Amino acid sequence: MSTTPVTPGLAAMQVAEPGQPLNLVHRALTATPPGHVRVDVAATGMCHADIGTARAKGKGVTFPVTPGHEAAGTIAEIGEGVTRWEPGNRVAVGWFGGSCGQCTYCRRGDVVHCPQRKIPGLSYPGGWAQTITVPADALARIPDGMAFTEAAPMGCAGVTTFNALREASVPAGGTVAVFGIGGLGHLAVQFAAKMGYRVVAIARGEERTKFAHQLGAHHYIDSTAEDPGTALAALGAADLILCTAPTTGPLEGLLHGLAIRGRLTIIGVDAASLSIPVGQLVMNGQLITGHLTGSALDTEEAMRFAQFNDVKPMTEQMPLAQANEALTRLAAGEARFRIVLDPTDAP
Repeated sequence: MSTTPVTPGLAAMQVAEPGQPLNLVHRALTATPPGHVRVDVAATGMCHADIGTARAKGKGVTFPVTPGHEAAGTIAEIGEGVTRWEPGNRVAVGWFGGSCGQCTYCRRGDVVHCPQRKIPGLSYPGGWAQTITVPADALARIPDGMAFTEAAPMGCAGVTTFNALREASVPAGGTVAVFGIGGLGHLAVQFAAKMGYRVVAIARGEERTKFAHQLGAHHYIDSTAEDPGTALAALGAADLILCTAPTTGPLEGLLHGLAIRGRLTIIGVDAASLSIPVGQLVMNGQLITGHLTGSALDTEEAMRFAQFNDVKPMTEQMPLAQANEALTRLAAGEARFRIVLDPTDAP
């Protein structure tokens, strides 16, 4: 990459050393490398995965670090060899930040499992900034009429839940249970309902009943009032249980509510392990699988589906300069859905 500054720098939130807070800095812009695109960021989302990025302890991390893998904005400049994109195009970039394009996984179209797959904020400076430069293959086109604040979370939370649902082979009119209705789950409930499934939302607290139904859920199970696996079985069992909450503790119990030949797909993760009754899996032909994210094309399809079917992320906007405060709230569980940073008025 060229390191010759071509214009004055723009604001970014960076971690300079392990254990240090984010600081507002100004990065000198450089010439956009071949095959890359520079995007003026209009909105940039916060994800639980960003907590680890922003609080990196130094192992395998190159400092300074600019976190952020949910960015949406307008193309400002294209590098040599880029032909599909033009300045002024509205685009988003998510957890998938580019791939090698040549390995077996890439040749099969499974770019998210490319061994050299890039992640904004980890592989190169991320989106908590006024500008981000990314490989052209990482970009997803934002549909007309979709706001940048809606598009930013679609590159991670949106495409992840959308793909997990459509890849699960749920039969038409089948039942989908969504465990957790936070940043990922509130999108999963909406997507599943709009896809025509019977949706069961599972979360903690009776007070979330009305909200779950507003999202499109047909049933709500309060996991503090009854055993969710037993309650799910009483409703006829689920063809798919989509775990969006970052906890594995309740999953073994949830298997009691999984239908024969049903699937448990895990999106939300923690550091724990999962104890599975193998006999139940064998006798019922059930499947347990993890799910990562989607390609740039998958993100485009998720955004188009969302636009056509009125699926919207619930966001709270904060200025880029308040990223430390936003990160603290996210880590403490005080951010109910998605925080989206606004870099447009950063000093």
